[in-house]
Amino acid sequence: MAKKRILVVDDDSYVREATTEILIRKDYDVDTAPDAKTALQKLDDSEYNLILSDIRMPHMTGLELLEQARIRVPDTHIVLMTAYGTIEDAVQAIQKGAFDYIQKGADPAEIEMTVEKALKFQDSERENRRLRSELKDKYSFGSMIGKAHNMEQVFDLIDTVADSRATVMVNGESGTGKELVARALHYNSTRSSGPFIRLNCAALPKDLMESELFGHEKGAFTGAIKQTRGRFEMADGGTLLLDEISEIDPSLQAKLLRVLQEREFERIGSTQTIKVDVRIIATTNRDLQKAVEEGSFREDLFYRLNVIEIGLPPLRERREDIPSLVKSFVDRYNEENGKSIEGIADDALELMVQYDWPGNVRELENYTERAVVVARGTILETADFPQKLGAGPSDRQGQSIQVGMTVHEMEQQLIMKTLEACKGNRTEAATILAISTRTLRNKLHEYDAMDAFKASGEAYAAEELVGEST
Repeated sequence: MAKKRILVVDDDSYVREATTEILIRKDYDVDTAPDAKTALQKLDDSEYNLILSDIRMPHMTGLELLEQARIRVPDTHIVLMTAYGTIEDAVQAIQKGAFDYIQKGADPAEIEMTVEKALKFQDSERENRRLRSELKDKYSFGSMIGKAHNMEQVFDLIDTVADSRATVMVNGESGTGKELVARALHYNSTRSSGPFIRLNCAALPKDLMESELFGHEKGAFTGAIKQTRGRFEMADGGTLLLDEISEIDPSLQAKLLRVLQEREFERIGSTQTIKVDVRIIATTNRDLQKAVEEGSFREDLFYRLNVIEIGLPPLRERREDIPSLVKSFVDRYNEENGKSIEGIADDALELMVQYDWPGNVRELENYTERAVVVARGTILETADFPQKLGAGPSDRQGQSIQVGMTVHEMEQQLIMKTLEACKGNRTEAATILAISTRTLRNKLHEYDAMDAFKASGEAYAAEELVGEST
């Protein structure tokens, strides 16, 4: 690993030599300059990780050097030194962008500690920038797979609204990639350097949800042993994703509405108002308009959230994307599992294209991962996939009650066929089936869970979406 390079700037040769000796003992590569003008010339010719500069120098002060260096080498941290340590100098130095401030004659251990802290902070900043860049690449449109016309419309809408402050509602069936769209909106916006915070509204009970959203003060309730920031506060300057917004308790909907309108809130147990700049993205796999009509979701909150609506098509409506998605998943799980699968047999791919994918892209990914893991050859064959793929849409349409089917399977077939006939209208389907919409919704959640269990071998608790490929 290359040594860290440090430039020491001071008009006093004794100070330059003494500081250089301290830093060389810590194995740093040290260069020196007798004045600010020479230092600027060196900054033009070489790269340094850190600058240690005197404040009081003739012709150009350390503060003036600081201002010039911040323009020329903004990533290089600067620590200022002075024999005239005053609070005013320290405050002015920090305000102008200095990393820290030390007095000449300080103990060598203090100098070493300050330099080490500055260099570690610089490494952390560079790593964060690298990770943000990777995330931006990961969620860029170029890495999202979708050539179908309805997906191109989604990409166009993301591109159009990414930089706006307007709230966005992303709706679609389970497994279609709603969180991926939310991340694409964030990382392709001017907020990409800010935090991306996610909260699953279905995962927490009402009492915990309020604290998670708004935070709480120490002693606000039993178990509140310290002050805790909420997700809104954590997302300040960035994006807050409210996943499965339809499941938020009605008693919290009014409080959420107020934050969306006023951009301010109070922690539980506090009267201090906190203002935030947060872009809200909500996702749902339910028909929220129906929920409004049924009285389970506030109409004013719905319209506040639904300023921009992005609807994700189910995989069965973008079958032409399946070959590209499969290839992407094969490449990923080859790398993760040390496999060398070269492709997929034509008949196996045809089965995948014809299957309806009730679990959408998440289900496709699960099946592809399974096939890569169990495959013994270099080509994925039909036998590497679950037998259920063998029933294409035309086969299922002709299904009827057969000996050996369970009551659960017959019930699911009846409900899904009724929904298909009603073009997804749950209220109409529930009326035909003589059940409540709540019962229908619970049944659909149950089927989603069972499909995921069969696909992955366990009930999926993981909330991560497809990654860079949807």
